[in-house]
Amino acid sequence: MASGETGAQAVGAPSGASSFVKHLRPHPPKPPKEQHSKSGRNLPAAIITGLSLLALVGLSLAFRKELFGLMVIVFLAIGIWEATGAFLARNIRIPLIPLVGAMVVMCAFTWTHGLGFSFVMFTASIAVVMLWRVLMDSNRAITDGIAAAFVLGWLAFSGCFAIAILAMPEGVLGIVALVLLPVASDTGGFQMGVMFGKHPIAASISPKKSWEGFLGSLILSLVASFLVVGFLMDLGRWWALLFGVVTPILATMGDFSESLLKRDLGIKDMGSIFPGHGGMLDRLDSILFVAPTFYLFFALAYDLL
Repeated sequence: MASGETGAQAVGAPSGASSFVKHLRPHPPKPPKEQHSKSGRNLPAAIITGLSLLALVGLSLAFRKELFGLMVIVFLAIGIWEATGAFLARNIRIPLIPLVGAMVVMCAFTWTHGLGFSFVMFTASIAVVMLWRVLMDSNRAITDGIAAAFVLGWLAFSGCFAIAILAMPEGVLGIVALVLLPVASDTGGFQMGVMFGKHPIAASISPKKSWEGFLGSLILSLVASFLVVGFLMDLGRWWALLFGVVTPILATMGDFSESLLKRDLGIKDMGSIFPGHGGMLDRLDSILFVAPTFYLFFALAYDLL
């Protein structure tokens, strides 16, 4: 009996390991569970998840800003993993390993040498990824390679702007602004949209995005901007006003862009790792969309250009 049990365990062990590996492989996201609340999401879970992520960001910045840089790399890697799975819904196969490797190198070069070197690595990485796909499957190399280049620019290169902001003289406060302003915009838009939303901005793209919600985004974004940019960073009311107005515009454009992408891919959410929030990309879309503009504004404000 003992030898039989040992043999059964030996046979079962690889199955468990292979199941774990299979779970880690990119796969199309599962449809979210239907929510019957007016908000359309599990609100208590969403609040807990959102506060936990903010606490994680705050602790990393308070302890050592390089730790936040490592967290950016981890978040981007998860985002790339989600994106490769999402594109599989249309049978587009993006090579995960070279994309994650390219992203790590781009972020590292941004930290040590600046955005210029990151752009050089970005263009070189596109060539490497295209070659990778040709060697793996020449019949689909062009389609898959173009999709991979899109993901690399959308996530890795946009994420490098966050690293570049972190490397600035007031980098920690710059990251606080980069995170809090889009969060404030999303929160204000969500609350006002749920309570008063009646007039959709673009019903064919995202029917829940309303002009009333956009007003809430603008109000809360301005409050956060005057607190962080105007007061904590001491950049003055005009910069605070500019950041506060631009953030909800860009954040809304980011939401619409991802909504269009998800519609083309035939999926509801990019992932499901965060209860009440969807996937990593559903949390990063607004931040990634505003990051290049925030970098430009901060560089102008601190005379770094």
